[in-house]
Amino acid sequence: MAKEVRTRYAPSPTGYMHIGNLRTALYEYLIAKSANGRFILRIEDTDQKRCIEGALDVIYKTLEMAGLRHDEGPDVGGDYGPYVQSERKAIYIEYAKKLVDMGGAYYCFCTPEKIAAQKEECETQGRQYRYDGCCRGLDAKEAEKRLNAKEPFVIRQKMPDTGTTSFEDAVYGTITVDNSTLDDQVLLKSDGLPTYNFANVVDDHLMEITHVVRGNEYLSSAPKYNLLYEAFGWEIPTYVHVPLILKSSGQKLSKRAGDPSFEDLVNMGYLVDAIVNYVVLLGWSPSDNTEIFSLEELVKVFDIKGISKSPAIFDINKLNWMNGEYIRKMTPEKFHEKALPYYEGAIKNKDMDLTKISRVLQVRTEVLSSIPSNIDFIDCLPDYDVSLYVHKKMKTTPENSLENLKAVLPVLRGIEDWNEQNVHDAVLNLVQQMGIKNGQMLWPIRTALTGKEVSPGGAIEIADILGKEETIRRIEEGIKRLSA
Repeated sequence: MAKEVRTRYAPSPTGYMHIGNLRTALYEYLIAKSANGRFILRIEDTDQKRCIEGALDVIYKTLEMAGLRHDEGPDVGGDYGPYVQSERKAIYIEYAKKLVDMGGAYYCFCTPEKIAAQKEECETQGRQYRYDGCCRGLDAKEAEKRLNAKEPFVIRQKMPDTGTTSFEDAVYGTITVDNSTLDDQVLLKSDGLPTYNFANVVDDHLMEITHVVRGNEYLSSAPKYNLLYEAFGWEIPTYVHVPLILKSSGQKLSKRAGDPSFEDLVNMGYLVDAIVNYVVLLGWSPSDNTEIFSLEELVKVFDIKGISKSPAIFDINKLNWMNGEYIRKMTPEKFHEKALPYYEGAIKNKDMDLTKISRVLQVRTEVLSSIPSNIDFIDCLPDYDVSLYVHKKMKTTPENSLENLKAVLPVLRGIEDWNEQNVHDAVLNLVQQMGIKNGQMLWPIRTALTGKEVSPGGAIEIADILGKEETIRRIEEGIKRLSA
């Protein structure tokens, strides 16, 4: 019988979910769900200095928004808890001491000052620091004596200093390192809390995790994990190291550099489903050229084989495009609901039919946060230069724009039942009578109504939105500007 696939997302509660975190959670979720397995949430808070109040709520909220429901975790329980590392302190102490008894680790009584001095010396000499093994040869009696004397200690892993260690990665294949490069890493700190490397191995084993997803910057740490698994005689999980996510400049995404987190993107007007879809594709490709996937569709098609070794480039323009695709797939009612908060403050005229604005915007909007700047002309016509009336493709000039606006003004005044269809018919009938191109009439009208080079709708749509009185007032204003 095949072993149940169990994956875990193990974030530290440090305040926000960056794009790399979200991608790891997604891949862990998809690996589990594509095999009808279980997705576990584990909170890694052993580095208490980095923990931020309220950060746990951010993790829960983000996973819920993204649709990544965990089967086990601190909030839902499960058979393998506790699911918060700071609540598992006794477990780590037990296994660290057990490893000492097995000969795979040892007590180290070197003071922090001594270690700091060694590190400083290595830095001065341009060498990478590696613990000198001072306490490695302590016999059991000496170690026990110092423990009884309450000397502060850490527990270090006893690394082999000859030969090599190899491990298999689902993405990068076989990786081999020289054991002489491995440090006798600390497993248990002097405060009794484990290091990240030790806690991960113990927890992954006890929680029966089958697949571990992490960034390829942790490839160099994998041999240390393997040696721990082997020292305990435990089964090694499947490693899935994923490529870095870089900016187009080649630099890593960084919150400090102002790169957006998941929450930032949502606040910037990106749809959660679009963000999730885009982030999955940062380092993974399906077997065909499909780009738009729901989470349910991703569960059906996700395969580890599609994960790339090459760095993924976070392209905000590609995200804009994808977000626009999701906006256009929404029902008009749903888009209107999403757009309403962006109308507040941008449109003060309470008599304005906002559904008409939504109908125009939906096919032309990529990011919701662009809505206010796209409709700022509705409440108040901006000051604009008559050079806007010049359009080479439309073959418009200030002179023929003035002529055409003067011609259309009485036609617009004569429309009794003001609606988009009637405005359309009246204006285009006039165009036909005058023997001019559509654009030679529509561009000047649109310019007079918006005062902008780019607007969310065409001349007829905007005239319908503004209404007869305001449309005529702005056409008259356009004539004045062109006549000056």
